[in-house]
Amino acid sequence: MHLKYHILTLGCQKNEYDSQVIAGLIASAGYTEPAEIENADLIVLNTCCIRNKADVKVYGRLGQYADLKLQNPNLIIVVAGCLAQKDGKRLLSRFRHVNLVIGTRNLELLPHYLEETARTGKRRFLCDMKDMNFEHLPVLRDSSCCAWIPISEGCDCHCTYCIVPFVRGTMVSRTPENILDDVREFVSSGGLEITLLGQNVNAYGKDNPAFGNFASLLTAINGIEGLKRIRFTSPHPANFGEDFIRTMASLDKVCEHVHLPLQSGDDLVLRRMGRNYTTQDFKSIVEMLRKYIPGIAITTDIIVGFPGETAAQFENTLSFIKEIRLDGAFMFAYSEREGTAAVKMKDSVPHNDRMERLNLLIKVQNEITMSKHVSAEGSVVEVLPETVSRKNSDFLTGKTRTRAVVNFAGLPEMVGKMTNVKLLKGYTWGFMGEGVK
Repeated sequence: MHLKYHILTLGCQKNEYDSQVIAGLIASAGYTEPAEIENADLIVLNTCCIRNKADVKVYGRLGQYADLKLQNPNLIIVVAGCLAQKDGKRLLSRFRHVNLVIGTRNLELLPHYLEETARTGKRRFLCDMKDMNFEHLPVLRDSSCCAWIPISEGCDCHCTYCIVPFVRGTMVSRTPENILDDVREFVSSGGLEITLLGQNVNAYGKDNPAFGNFASLLTAINGIEGLKRIRFTSPHPANFGEDFIRTMASLDKVCEHVHLPLQSGDDLVLRRMGRNYTTQDFKSIVEMLRKYIPGIAITTDIIVGFPGETAAQFENTLSFIKEIRLDGAFMFAYSEREGTAAVKMKDSVPHNDRMERLNLLIKVQNEITMSKHVSAEGSVVEVLPETVSRKNSDFLTGKTRTRAVVNFAGLPEMVGKMTNVKLLKGYTWGFMGEGVK
Protein backbone atom coordinates (compact mmCIF):
# COMPACT_ATOMS: atom_id res chain seq x y z
CA MET A 1 0.00 0.00 0.00
CA HIS A 2 1.38 3.40 -0.98
CA LEU A 3 0.61 6.01 1.67
CA LYS A 4 0.25 9.48 0.22
CA TYR A 5 1.09 12.78 1.86
CA HIS A 6 0.46 16.47 1.31
CA ILE A 7 2.51 19.28 2.90
CA LEU A 8 1.29 22.87 2.87
CA THR A 9 3.87 25.47 3.94
CA LEU A 10 2.93 28.92 5.21
CA GLY A 11 5.77 31.24 6.18
CA CYS A 12 9.37 32.18 5.61
CA GLN A 13 12.41 30.45 4.14
CA LYS A 14 13.00 28.63 7.43
CA ASN A 15 9.50 27.16 7.20
CA GLU A 16 10.25 26.09 3.63
CA TYR A 17 13.42 24.31 4.77
CA ASP A 18 11.58 22.70 7.69
CA SER A 19 9.00 21.36 5.23
CA GLN A 20 11.82 19.72 3.25
CA VAL A 21 12.95 18.06 6.50
CA ILE A 22 9.36 17.02 7.25
CA ALA A 23 9.11 15.46 3.77
CA GLY A 24 12.28 13.49 4.45
CA LEU A 25 11.05 12.35 7.86
CA ILE A 26 7.61 11.23 6.73
CA ALA A 27 9.21 9.30 3.85
CA SER A 28 11.04 7.31 6.54
CA ALA A 29 7.65 6.63 8.16
CA GLY A 30 6.33 4.97 5.02
CA TYR A 31 4.62 7.86 3.23
CA THR A 32 6.08 7.68 -0.24
CA GLU A 33 3.96 9.66 -2.67
CA PRO A 34 3.18 13.39 -2.71
CA ALA A 35 -0.48 13.89 -3.57
CA GLU A 36 -3.21 16.45 -3.92
CA ILE A 37 -4.77 17.21 -0.58
CA GLU A 38 -8.05 15.40 -1.40
CA ASN A 39 -6.20 12.09 -1.97
CA ALA A 40 -3.75 12.27 0.92
CA ASP A 41 -3.46 9.83 3.83
CA LEU A 42 -1.44 12.41 5.75
CA ILE A 43 -1.71 16.22 5.72
CA VAL A 44 1.00 18.35 7.33
CA LEU A 45 0.28 22.05 7.74
CA ASN A 46 3.61 23.76 8.46
CA THR A 47 2.75 27.14 9.93
CA CYS A 48 3.89 30.71 10.52
CA CYS A 49 2.73 33.09 13.24
CA ILE A 50 4.76 36.22 12.60
CA ARG A 51 1.57 38.24 11.96
CA ASN A 52 -2.07 37.85 12.87
CA LYS A 53 -2.96 37.31 9.22
CA ALA A 54 -0.91 34.10 9.25
CA ASP A 55 -2.85 32.82 12.30
CA VAL A 56 -6.17 33.51 10.61
CA LYS A 57 -5.07 31.68 7.46
CA VAL A 58 -4.02 28.58 9.41
CA TYR A 59 -7.21 28.45 11.50
CA GLY A 60 -9.26 28.82 8.32
CA ARG A 61 -7.41 25.96 6.64
CA LEU A 62 -7.87 23.69 9.64
CA GLY A 63 -11.60 24.36 9.61
CA GLN A 64 -11.74 23.24 5.98
CA TYR A 65 -9.87 20.01 6.77
CA ALA A 66 -12.74 18.77 8.99
CA ASP A 67 -14.68 17.70 5.86
CA LEU A 68 -11.67 15.74 4.60
CA LYS A 69 -11.53 13.88 7.91
CA LEU A 70 -15.21 12.98 7.62
CA GLN A 71 -14.59 11.57 4.15
CA ASN A 72 -11.52 9.62 5.33
CA PRO A 73 -11.55 8.81 9.09
CA ASN A 74 -8.04 7.31 8.78
CA LEU A 75 -6.62 10.62 7.54
CA ILE A 76 -3.87 11.93 9.84
CA ILE A 77 -3.65 15.71 10.19
CA VAL A 78 -0.50 17.29 11.63
CA VAL A 79 0.11 20.95 12.51
CA ALA A 80 3.80 21.89 12.67
CA GLY A 81 5.86 25.06 12.82
CA CYS A 82 5.64 28.36 14.65
CA LEU A 83 1.88 28.53 15.24
CA ALA A 84 2.02 24.97 16.56
CA GLN A 85 4.64 26.15 19.05
CA LYS A 86 2.55 29.19 20.03
CA ASP A 87 -0.98 27.74 20.13
CA GLY A 88 -0.37 24.00 20.47
CA LYS A 89 -2.87 22.95 23.15
CA ARG A 90 -5.44 25.42 21.84
CA LEU A 91 -5.20 23.85 18.40
CA LEU A 92 -5.81 20.37 19.77
CA SER A 93 -8.81 21.44 21.83
CA ARG A 94 -10.41 23.54 19.10
CA PHE A 95 -9.89 21.15 16.17
CA ARG A 96 -10.80 17.63 17.22
CA HIS A 97 -9.85 16.30 13.79
CA VAL A 98 -6.18 17.30 14.28
CA ASN A 99 -4.10 14.31 15.37
CA LEU A 100 -0.70 15.79 16.14
CA VAL A 101 0.68 19.24 16.97
CA ILE A 102 4.48 19.33 16.79
CA GLY A 103 6.66 22.33 17.57
CA THR A 104 9.74 23.82 15.99
CA ARG A 105 12.32 21.85 18.01
CA ASN A 106 10.64 18.45 17.97
CA LEU A 107 10.62 17.50 14.30
CA GLU A 108 12.88 14.45 14.68
CA LEU A 109 10.09 12.82 16.75
CA LEU A 110 7.62 12.96 13.84
CA PRO A 111 8.11 9.43 12.40
CA HIS A 112 7.63 7.77 15.79
CA TYR A 113 4.43 9.62 16.57
CA LEU A 114 3.01 9.18 13.07
CA GLU A 115 3.37 5.43 13.60
CA GLU A 116 1.77 5.68 17.05
CA THR A 117 -1.12 7.77 15.71
CA ALA A 118 -1.81 5.32 12.89
CA ARG A 119 -1.73 2.39 15.34
CA THR A 120 -3.61 3.81 18.34
CA GLY A 121 -5.38 6.98 17.20
CA LYS A 122 -3.90 8.83 20.17
CA ARG A 123 -3.68 12.61 19.80
CA ARG A 124 -0.42 14.32 20.79
CA PHE A 125 0.99 17.75 21.66
CA LEU A 126 4.80 17.96 21.30
CA CYS A 127 6.02 21.52 21.69
CA ASP A 128 8.76 21.67 24.33
CA MET A 129 11.69 24.01 23.70
CA LYS A 130 14.40 21.39 24.08
CA ASP A 131 17.78 21.45 22.36
CA MET A 132 17.02 20.57 18.77
CA ASN A 133 18.83 17.77 16.98
CA PHE A 134 20.09 19.70 13.96
CA GLU A 135 22.14 16.96 12.40
CA HIS A 136 21.44 13.88 10.32
CA LEU A 137 17.81 14.76 9.64
CA PRO A 138 16.75 13.72 6.13
CA VAL A 139 16.06 16.55 3.68
CA LEU A 140 13.88 16.06 0.61
CA ARG A 141 14.80 19.12 -1.44
CA ASP A 142 12.45 20.54 -4.07
CA SER A 143 15.28 21.88 -6.25
CA SER A 144 18.34 20.19 -7.67
CA CYS A 145 20.24 23.45 -8.21
CA CYS A 146 19.39 25.59 -5.13
CA ALA A 147 19.34 24.65 -1.45
CA TRP A 148 18.57 26.14 1.95
CA ILE A 149 21.38 25.40 4.43
CA PRO A 150 20.53 26.27 8.07
CA ILE A 151 23.47 27.52 10.12
CA SER A 152 21.60 28.39 13.33
CA GLU A 153 18.23 28.13 15.01
CA GLY A 154 16.49 30.70 17.20
CA CYS A 155 17.23 34.33 17.99
CA ASP A 156 18.52 36.31 20.98
CA CYS A 157 17.50 39.79 19.81
CA HIS A 158 14.01 40.11 21.39
CA CYS A 159 12.78 42.96 19.21
CA THR A 160 9.68 44.26 20.93
CA TYR A 161 7.29 43.34 18.08
CA CYS A 162 8.70 39.90 17.26
CA ILE A 163 7.46 36.52 18.43
CA VAL A 164 10.29 34.49 16.87
CA PRO A 165 12.36 34.05 20.09
CA PHE A 166 9.25 32.68 21.81
CA VAL A 167 8.52 30.08 19.14
CA ARG A 168 12.05 29.31 17.87
CA GLY A 169 13.97 29.68 21.13
CA THR A 170 17.40 31.15 21.84
CA MET A 171 20.05 31.07 19.16
CA VAL A 172 22.03 27.87 18.71
CA SER A 173 24.73 27.72 16.03
CA ARG A 174 25.54 24.54 14.15
CA THR A 175 29.14 23.38 13.96
CA PRO A 176 31.02 24.69 10.92
CA GLU A 177 32.05 21.10 10.08
CA ASN A 178 28.43 19.96 9.75
CA ILE A 179 27.47 23.03 7.73
CA LEU A 180 30.37 22.47 5.34
CA ASP A 181 29.46 18.78 5.04
CA ASP A 182 25.90 19.76 4.05
CA VAL A 183 27.18 22.14 1.39
CA ARG A 184 29.66 19.61 -0.02
CA GLU A 185 26.99 16.91 -0.16
CA PHE A 186 24.64 19.22 -2.05
CA VAL A 187 27.35 20.32 -4.50
CA SER A 188 28.38 16.70 -5.10
CA SER A 189 24.80 16.01 -6.29
CA GLY A 190 25.04 18.84 -8.84
CA GLY A 191 23.88 21.78 -6.71
CA LEU A 192 25.11 25.25 -7.65
CA GLU A 193 23.59 27.76 -5.23
CA ILE A 194 23.02 27.77 -1.47
CA THR A 195 21.26 30.17 0.87
CA LEU A 196 22.50 30.15 4.46
CA LEU A 197 19.59 30.42 6.89
CA GLY A 198 19.30 31.88 10.37
CA GLN A 199 16.87 34.07 12.24
CA ASN A 200 19.89 36.30 12.82
CA VAL A 201 22.26 34.77 10.34
CA ASN A 202 25.25 37.08 10.79
CA ALA A 203 25.27 36.51 14.57
CA TYR A 204 26.55 33.02 13.80
CA GLY A 205 29.05 31.77 16.38
CA LYS A 206 28.26 34.32 19.09
CA ASP A 207 26.86 31.53 21.25
CA ASN A 208 30.00 29.43 20.71
CA PRO A 209 33.16 31.38 19.78
CA ALA A 210 34.96 28.11 19.02
CA PHE A 211 32.90 27.95 15.82
CA GLY A 212 34.40 31.21 14.52
CA ASN A 213 32.16 33.96 13.17
CA PHE A 214 29.97 34.47 10.13
CA ALA A 215 32.81 35.94 8.06
CA SER A 216 35.02 32.91 8.68
CA LEU A 217 32.15 30.58 7.81
CA LEU A 218 31.50 32.40 4.52
CA THR A 219 35.20 32.22 3.70
CA ALA A 220 35.31 28.47 4.29
CA ILE A 221 32.19 27.83 2.21
CA ASN A 222 33.53 30.03 -0.60
CA GLY A 223 36.42 27.58 -0.95
CA ILE A 224 34.20 24.60 -1.81
CA GLU A 225 34.91 23.54 -5.39
CA GLY A 226 31.89 23.35 -7.68
CA LEU A 227 29.73 25.76 -5.70
CA LYS A 228 28.78 28.81 -7.79
CA ARG A 229 26.67 31.08 -5.59
CA ILE A 230 26.30 31.85 -1.88
CA ARG A 231 23.40 33.82 -0.40
CA PHE A 232 22.32 34.37 3.21
CA THR A 233 19.25 35.58 5.06
CA SER A 234 18.37 37.37 7.23
CA PRO A 235 21.16 39.46 8.75
CA HIS A 236 20.81 42.12 11.45
CA PRO A 237 22.23 45.61 10.81
CA ALA A 238 23.87 45.64 14.26
CA ASN A 239 26.22 42.85 13.12
CA PHE A 240 27.31 44.59 9.91
CA GLY A 241 30.73 46.22 10.10
CA GLU A 242 33.27 47.40 7.54
CA ASP A 243 35.50 44.36 8.08
CA PHE A 244 32.61 42.01 7.33
CA ILE A 245 31.64 43.96 4.21
CA ARG A 246 35.27 43.80 3.01
CA THR A 247 35.12 40.02 3.48
CA MET A 248 31.90 39.82 1.47
CA ALA A 249 33.47 41.84 -1.33
CA SER A 250 36.52 39.55 -1.45
CA LEU A 251 34.54 36.31 -1.87
CA ASP A 252 33.66 35.67 -5.49
CA LYS A 253 30.80 33.25 -4.80
CA VAL A 254 28.93 35.55 -2.38
CA CYS A 255 26.17 37.13 -4.46
CA GLU A 256 25.75 40.88 -4.84
CA HIS A 257 22.57 41.04 -2.80
CA VAL A 258 21.79 41.70 0.86
CA HIS A 259 18.39 41.62 2.50
CA LEU A 260 18.92 44.04 5.39
CA PRO A 261 15.84 44.65 7.58
CA LEU A 262 15.36 48.33 8.39
CA GLN A 263 11.87 48.14 10.04
CA SER A 264 11.50 51.92 10.45
CA GLY A 265 13.03 55.13 9.13
CA ASP A 266 12.54 56.95 12.44
CA ASP A 267 15.07 56.70 15.26
CA LEU A 268 12.56 56.90 18.11
CA VAL A 269 10.44 54.15 16.58
CA LEU A 270 13.55 52.02 16.09
CA ARG A 271 14.39 52.49 19.77
CA ARG A 272 10.87 51.44 20.79
CA MET A 273 11.24 48.42 18.52
CA GLY A 274 14.44 47.43 20.34
CA ARG A 275 16.48 47.51 17.15
CA ASN A 276 19.67 49.03 18.69
CA TYR A 277 20.80 51.00 15.63
CA THR A 278 19.89 54.38 14.17
CA THR A 279 18.91 55.41 10.67
CA GLN A 280 22.36 56.94 10.30
CA ASP A 281 23.93 53.57 11.24
CA PHE A 282 21.77 51.89 8.60
CA LYS A 283 22.64 54.50 5.98
CA SER A 284 26.35 54.05 6.69
CA ILE A 285 26.03 50.29 6.11
CA VAL A 286 24.24 50.91 2.80
CA GLU A 287 26.95 53.34 1.71
CA MET A 288 29.73 50.88 2.61
CA LEU A 289 28.00 48.04 0.78
CA ARG A 290 27.68 50.18 -2.34
CA LYS A 291 31.28 51.35 -2.02
CA TYR A 292 32.89 47.93 -1.68
CA ILE A 293 30.42 45.93 -3.81
CA PRO A 294 29.42 48.06 -6.82
CA GLY A 295 26.06 47.09 -8.28
CA ILE A 296 24.89 45.36 -5.12
CA ALA A 297 21.12 45.09 -4.66
CA ILE A 298 19.82 45.85 -1.16
CA THR A 299 16.32 44.89 -0.07
CA THR A 300 14.66 45.35 3.29
CA ASP A 301 11.70 44.84 5.65
CA ILE A 302 9.60 47.75 6.95
CA ILE A 303 6.79 47.85 9.51
CA VAL A 304 4.39 50.80 9.60
CA GLY A 305 1.87 51.68 12.30
CA PHE A 306 4.02 50.49 15.22
CA PRO A 307 2.52 51.55 18.58
CA GLY A 308 3.13 55.24 19.14
CA GLU A 309 4.21 55.93 15.56
CA THR A 310 3.04 59.45 14.72
CA ALA A 311 2.22 60.78 11.28
CA ALA A 312 5.48 62.74 11.39
CA GLN A 313 7.48 59.63 12.25
CA PHE A 314 5.91 57.76 9.37
CA GLU A 315 6.87 60.68 7.10
CA ASN A 316 10.44 60.19 8.34
CA THR A 317 10.29 56.61 7.08
CA LEU A 318 9.02 57.74 3.69
CA SER A 319 11.74 60.38 3.44
CA PHE A 320 14.42 57.89 4.44
CA ILE A 321 13.28 55.34 1.86
CA LYS A 322 13.34 58.04 -0.83
CA GLU A 323 16.84 59.03 0.26
CA ILE A 324 18.54 55.61 0.35
CA ARG A 325 16.63 54.14 -2.63
CA LEU A 326 16.76 50.43 -1.89
CA ASP A 327 16.01 47.88 -4.59
CA GLY A 328 12.92 46.38 -2.96
CA ALA A 329 11.11 45.85 0.30
CA PHE A 330 8.71 43.56 2.12
CA MET A 331 6.31 46.01 3.76
CA PHE A 332 3.79 45.28 6.51
CA ALA A 333 1.32 46.95 8.81
CA TYR A 334 2.15 46.29 12.46
CA SER A 335 0.41 43.20 13.85
CA GLU A 336 -0.05 42.61 17.58
CA ARG A 337 1.57 39.41 18.84
CA GLU A 338 0.60 38.21 22.31
CA GLY A 339 3.65 37.76 24.54
CA THR A 340 5.75 40.49 22.91
CA ALA A 341 6.63 43.73 24.68
CA ALA A 342 4.96 45.88 22.02
CA VAL A 343 1.50 44.52 22.88
CA LYS A 344 1.64 46.43 26.17
CA MET A 345 2.71 49.72 24.59
CA LYS A 346 0.32 52.65 24.58
CA ASP A 347 -0.94 54.77 21.67
CA SER A 348 -1.98 52.00 19.32
CA VAL A 349 -2.27 53.25 15.73
CA PRO A 350 -5.80 52.72 14.33
CA HIS A 351 -6.06 49.95 11.74
CA ASN A 352 -7.23 52.29 8.97
CA ASP A 353 -4.23 54.56 9.57
CA ARG A 354 -1.87 51.59 9.44
CA MET A 355 -3.28 50.47 6.11
CA GLU A 356 -3.20 53.98 4.66
CA ARG A 357 0.45 54.32 5.62
CA LEU A 358 1.25 50.87 4.24
CA ASN A 359 -0.35 51.63 0.87
CA LEU A 360 1.53 54.90 0.59
CA LEU A 361 4.84 53.25 1.46
CA ILE A 362 4.24 50.48 -1.09
CA LYS A 363 3.56 53.12 -3.76
CA VAL A 364 6.78 54.99 -2.98
CA GLN A 365 8.97 51.87 -2.88
CA ASN A 366 7.42 50.41 -6.03
CA GLU A 367 8.26 53.59 -7.89
CA ILE A 368 11.89 53.29 -6.77
CA THR A 369 12.06 49.60 -7.68
CA MET A 370 10.49 50.22 -11.07
CA SER A 371 12.93 53.04 -11.80
CA LYS A 372 15.89 50.77 -11.01
CA HIS A 373 14.54 47.94 -13.14
CA VAL A 374 13.85 50.20 -16.12
CA SER A 375 17.42 51.50 -15.93
CA ALA A 376 18.68 47.89 -16.11
CA GLU A 377 16.83 47.14 -19.35
CA GLY A 378 19.18 46.10 -22.15
CA SER A 379 21.90 44.73 -19.85
CA VAL A 380 23.09 41.13 -20.08
CA VAL A 381 23.24 39.22 -16.79
CA GLU A 382 23.94 35.72 -15.52
CA VAL A 383 20.73 33.86 -14.61
CA LEU A 384 20.38 30.50 -12.90
CA PRO A 385 17.09 29.00 -14.20
CA GLU A 386 15.40 27.27 -11.26
CA THR A 387 12.14 26.00 -12.73
CA VAL A 388 9.80 26.00 -15.71
CA SER A 389 7.43 28.96 -15.43
CA ARG A 390 4.12 28.10 -13.78
CA LYS A 391 2.25 30.40 -16.18
CA ASN A 392 3.86 29.39 -19.47
CA SER A 393 5.71 26.10 -19.98
CA ASP A 394 7.73 27.64 -22.81
CA PHE A 395 9.46 29.93 -20.31
CA LEU A 396 11.96 29.40 -17.51
CA THR A 397 12.15 31.31 -14.23
CA GLY A 398 15.44 32.07 -12.53
CA LYS A 399 17.38 34.67 -10.57
CA THR A 400 20.33 36.95 -11.21
CA ARG A 401 23.17 37.23 -8.73
CA THR A 402 21.38 40.31 -7.37
CA ARG A 403 18.32 38.07 -6.79
CA ALA A 404 16.14 39.69 -9.43
CA VAL A 405 13.56 37.31 -10.89
CA VAL A 406 13.84 36.81 -14.66
CA ASN A 407 11.45 34.97 -17.01
CA PHE A 408 12.76 34.02 -20.45
CA ALA A 409 12.04 31.50 -23.20
CA GLY A 410 13.95 28.27 -22.74
CA LEU A 411 13.87 24.48 -22.72
CA PRO A 412 13.32 22.42 -19.54
CA GLU A 413 16.79 20.87 -19.83
CA MET A 414 18.27 24.36 -19.24
CA VAL A 415 17.04 24.33 -15.61
CA GLY A 416 20.05 24.31 -13.31
CA LYS A 417 22.47 25.60 -15.95
CA MET A 418 23.89 29.12 -15.82
CA THR A 419 22.60 31.19 -18.73
CA ASN A 420 23.34 34.68 -20.02
CA VAL A 421 20.11 36.62 -20.44
CA LYS A 422 19.39 40.06 -21.87
CA LEU A 423 16.90 42.00 -19.75
CA LEU A 424 14.24 43.24 -22.13
CA LYS A 425 11.53 44.72 -19.89
CA GLY A 426 11.53 45.64 -16.21
CA TYR A 427 8.56 45.29 -13.84
CA THR A 428 8.21 45.71 -10.10
CA TRP A 429 8.43 41.91 -9.70
CA GLY A 430 11.46 41.46 -11.94
CA PHE A 431 12.22 41.15 -15.67
CA MET A 432 11.27 39.54 -18.94
CA GLY A 433 14.39 38.60 -20.89
CA GLU A 434 15.83 36.52 -23.70
CA GLY A 435 18.74 34.09 -23.72
CA VAL A 436 22.01 35.29 -25.22
CA LYS A 437 24.50 32.89 -26.79
